[in-house]
Order: sequence, then structure tokens, then C-alpha cells
Amino acid sequence: MTDHLPLSRAAGVVAFGYAAFLALRLLQPEEAVMVEGGWAELRPSMVEYFACYGAAALAAILLFAVIIMGHVADPTQLIATYLAVVLLAAGSLSIGVAGLFTQTRWDHRQVTHRNAMGRETKLDWADVRAVRPSWRGITITGTSGRITFSQFHAGAAQLAKHAATRARRNSETAAKAFAT
Repeated sequence: MTDHLPLSRAAGVVAFGYAAFLALRLLQPEEAVMVEGGWAELRPSMVEYFACYGAAALAAILLFAVIIMGHVADPTQLIATYLAVVLLAAGSLSIGVAGLFTQTRWDHRQVTHRNAMGRETKLDWADVRAVRPSWRGITITGTSGRITFSQFHAGAAQLAKHAATRARRNSETAAKAFAT
């Protein structure tokens, strides 16, 4: 069924993309950016920019190739290419919405997250209960909500470590309050 598909070329593209991902991951800063008012802020890394804009560019190139050379291609190849275009475009859009167009920042009192649609979530550090990795990134859970941010953002490890420390301290304080 897949005899007509250029799987060796697709494997080469995937291998090149993974090598670029690893190289860009080495350039990712571990510290958050300090902004006015004592706030530390997460910033998208080169990995996210490469994934978002690279997937969009590859989708555009594949779509252009199908439009220009579609009359000489096998229908199986056209369907596979259209499917790749749709998946790459959807991936690019989801990376942009979930990673590039969000803002996560924190200070000594609270952590705030604004998503791509403008909805803002605020958690006081005293209310943080847990920090867990998920398929979408790192999730900070508090009594008034939860904040999920990308693990590829510059400063994500710093925020996750700080939030985990606060969650542990909050649970110790709660345990001491129930013990007395």
C-alpha cells in the first residue's frame, strides 16, 4: 500500500528536523528574562520558533508542489501529501497558539499566565499545590486554577523548580497545621 510513497525522503526530513531540534535545544537559555517591576518572564525558545515557522514553511512548500506538479503525481502520493500539509499546518498553528503567543511570568507573590486568546490566570504562590509534567508541558496546580506552560520556553526549568519548591513548602505548612 505504501510502495509509491517517498518514505526515504520523509525519513531524511524527519532526521534533519530532529538534528536541528537538538542543536537549537543546546542554545536554549535556562534563566528567565527579568522585566520591569521585578517580574521574571518565560520567552519562547529557538526550538519553538523553528518548529512553528518550519512546519508552516514546509506545509506551504508541499502545497505549492502539489498545486504545480499535481497533474503528474500518483493519487496515493497526492493524498499523502495533502494529509502531510494538513498535519503540518495544524501542528504549526497549535505550536503558535500554545507556545509563541502566550505570556507566563512570576514575581515573589504570584504567577500569571495569559493565553493566546487573552484569558489570564493568576495563582498566588501560597495556593500552589502541585507541579507535574504533561504532554502539553508543565502544569502548576493551585486552589484557584492551573497554569500550563511549554517546557521549551527559556526559563521553564527555573519556574518549574521554583513552583515545585513552593508546592512542597505549602504541603509541609498544611501538614504542620493539621498536626497541632
